[in-house]
Amino acid sequence: MAKSHAQAGASWWYDVYRMAFPSLASAVCVRNDGWAQRGGIDRVLTLESGRVITVDEKVREKDYPDILLERWSDEAKKVPGWIQKPLACEFIAYAFVPSETCYLLPTLTLQRAWRIYGRDWAKAYGTVRAKNKRYDTISVPVPRDVLLAALSEAMCIKWGAA
Repeated sequence: MAKSHAQAGASWWYDVYRMAFPSLASAVCVRNDGWAQRGGIDRVLTLESGRVITVDEKVREKDYPDILLERWSDEAKKVPGWIQKPLACEFIAYAFVPSETCYLLPTLTLQRAWRIYGRDWAKAYGTVRAKNKRYDTISVPVPRDVLLAALSEAMCIKWGAA
């Protein structure tokens, strides 16, 4: 979180949001603790139409072939990470600084893909442990191509007899 917050004022965020949303009117950073921050909202975007879009920002300082999905925010207490808990944001903006690349991932679709494939991904790709002062965070490094394919599959809903 500290790394993402350190990049909160980076000018490239505005470039990303302008490219993704050509009618962007404003982008307001949310960093103070409160319901929005706890709900995964790091930035509130407002379009010229008045539509509001909320985004959770993740930043990696190196280019990795995967996207880390936070399974446990606090492993010992089994506090769900952002991939497993209800979030108020519409998108996860997952940026790789060196390659100047950002994946704008729809939160609900991403979480549905996790519900379908998460356990398999944890078995196949293992976990990454981040030691914090009083707790350990556990994430699953899912290869980008695997995750993007799963998002596509998660958008297809089948009902009735198969």
